[in-house]
Amino acid sequence: MKHLHPIPTPLALAAAALLSCGLAAPAAAQSNDELLRELRALKDRVNQLEQQLQAGKTASPATAAPAGQWGMTPEQSQELSRVATKAEALEDSRDESGFKGLKVSGYMDPTFIIDRNQNRAGFQFLSGVGDDGYGYANSTFGAVALDFTKETDSGTRWRLTLVPDRGTQAIMSGANRLVHEASVSVPIDGDDTTRLLAGHVPDWSGYEYAQPTLNKLITHNLLFDFTLPTAYTGAGLELSRGNWVLKGMLANMNSAIKASGERAPVFAWRADHEINEFSGYGMAGLHGKAANFSENLDDGTGTGTAAALPNSRVDLIEIDGWYTRGDLTLNGQISWGRQSRAAIGTATGAMVFDAADLRDAEWKGVSALVAYKLSPRLEGVVRGDALFNKKNGGGLLGYTSSDEVNGIGPELIGRDANGDLIIGSDPQAGVNRYALSFGLNYAVDPSVMFKTEVRFDSASKTVFENVKSNTFVKTNRLFATSLVVSF
Repeated sequence: MKHLHPIPTPLALAAAALLSCGLAAPAAAQSNDELLRELRALKDRVNQLEQQLQAGKTASPATAAPAGQWGMTPEQSQELSRVATKAEALEDSRDESGFKGLKVSGYMDPTFIIDRNQNRAGFQFLSGVGDDGYGYANSTFGAVALDFTKETDSGTRWRLTLVPDRGTQAIMSGANRLVHEASVSVPIDGDDTTRLLAGHVPDWSGYEYAQPTLNKLITHNLLFDFTLPTAYTGAGLELSRGNWVLKGMLANMNSAIKASGERAPVFAWRADHEINEFSGYGMAGLHGKAANFSENLDDGTGTGTAAALPNSRVDLIEIDGWYTRGDLTLNGQISWGRQSRAAIGTATGAMVFDAADLRDAEWKGVSALVAYKLSPRLEGVVRGDALFNKKNGGGLLGYTSSDEVNGIGPELIGRDANGDLIIGSDPQAGVNRYALSFGLNYAVDPSVMFKTEVRFDSASKTVFENVKSNTFVKTNRLFATSLVVSF
């Protein structure tokens, strides 16, 4: 049983003080002065102890705590409660409206182009791909885009990117369309390392992208424009394993729906490996059947008006790499591709021919880019490309006839009285293509970039048409500027 201890009295405190001051010794041994000094010290000590005792009696938790909560006044505490209630209401409203996990972004890049061979100088912005055909001087720049992405609580990602007239859907169909990407990514395991992909997905090959906010230059390299698919419509998987990201799809290539009688999809894949925070490499490929655009087939009337060919076998493989550290950026890519019965040259060399005369198109290419920041805002860029396409009169993915604007096919020497192209002495040999670009980028602020580019294109034989002089030449020059604004 515990005993209650009485509260100390002043007398008891004095006795304790006497003991502590050594007064237990006989008083006779001290002089009167010494005794007085000790009594005064004892009095001071008693007063000090009484003050401490009184403070202990009057103190309580209610009076010891500061007024208000966490040092706030009652008014401030009430205001905090009101703010917290409003924040909770806003979160509930956001969740009920479907805005949780939603991100909206976009860009536009009005572009000015001077094209020597086409005798054209002016702005290009929101011009449909079908207006002048897809080409290196009329690529995915000069566009406006609005991108919606949303991730649900379960980890499902939903994406819709709208790019009027200049997106993948417009390039595929040649008509004015809006959708650039419409895809979903659904986790199918607990740790988010395996995901289901489905929908309309832009091609993922190479080191360049369609959107100008991710590219150093205005135009694209030769491999991006002429050897890679535009988009896939289908379904597949994405796997994340350590430093590797793997993805593959069974899909239609450059087609939203298969034509009657067409049943075989393509298999498109990509693998990326991050070596460290500064560098990495990737590989991509495609295998299967895709549209064959060979023209001038003889339907038996000699007019070259036969129906389109069925899809033919396509095989594509490319390897790309990147290095970015400090002010320096390096990118590189090599590609190989083949499509059966899609070459420009034929076994007979005739411009109107039977399907039996068709031969395989095959090509190889390389591209490299170097960029260096001359100052925190100013960056210099150099890119060089080479595309080897001589086999069977040339022919690239989607380019199965001579193209005097982009420089594809065998040598061209003029036009006949009907305006048709005249092939040179060897219709069985296509031309090799080269391009060299120099550019400067100036970052006005984090969301505004001003770009300039000077580009030189050439070919091993005369294959570009100079519309002003009505001649065919080996080279072309291009100057471009654009203002890229994003949010």
